Amino acid sequence: MKLYYSLLLLVFSAISISCSSGRSIPEAQKDNGSEGNPKYSYLALGDSYTIGESVKESERWPVQLTKGLRERGYAMAAPKIIARTGWTTADLIAGINSELDVQRDFDLVSILIGVNNQYQNKSITEYEEELREIFRKAINHSKKMEAGVFAVSIPDYGVTPFGAAKKDEIGRDIDAFNEVFKRVAQDFNVDFYNITPISRRAADDPDLIAEDELHPSGLMYRYWVEDFILNVVEKLPKE
Repeated sequence: MKLYYSLLLLVFSAISISCSSGRSIPEAQKDNGSEGNPKYSYLALGDSYTIGESVKESERWPVQLTKGLRERGYAMAAPKIIARTGWTTADLIAGINSELDVQRDFDLVSILIGVNNQYQNKSITEYEEELREIFRKAINHSKKMEAGVFAVSIPDYGVTPFGAAKKDEIGRDIDAFNEVFKRVAQDFNVDFYNITPISRRAADDPDLIAEDELHPSGLMYRYWVEDFILNVVEKLPKE
């Protein structure tokens, strides 16, 4: 069993390295079809789930969300994504500091981070401390402060083939991290969208899992967006 989990760690690390070398942040800044002059900006903060490891760029959930908002009449710019596969809360803080000027404001800011803290056995206390710093930074970069920010819960990768051997343990850990995530969001008066139950549908539907047998598929991301897009619409001014 020890050898088995060592192999899993090597696989996870390999995925992280491949993403860092190939699917980098600048790729996420390409225009994804905004018509005319974009009026609204969107900053997506996270890890592999936000950068869309193992799916097409158009299938990333921040890109699908932007497309859905455009279809509802909002002139959205392409999302600025600060995320990498393998990132913990500490990595995301460093990424924000590196990528953003303190004066830059966004109409929308999303946060989805924590799975790698759990996977790397980081303490949940450390997670909460760093998560609070991320929320402060996100609010600082939001034009409407906390009203323009939203958090998306950590999905449960225990239902994937990659996590199947430790399914129950992973599920309990993810629930514990999400409890902290939700509480911190509430402390900052930021909306928290719980997509974890949707992620667990993958246990019975392989189409919701990407080809790497670990990350969500584009279809799964579509379900997430459909679940909370109307809430996000309410954060934007009426056209």
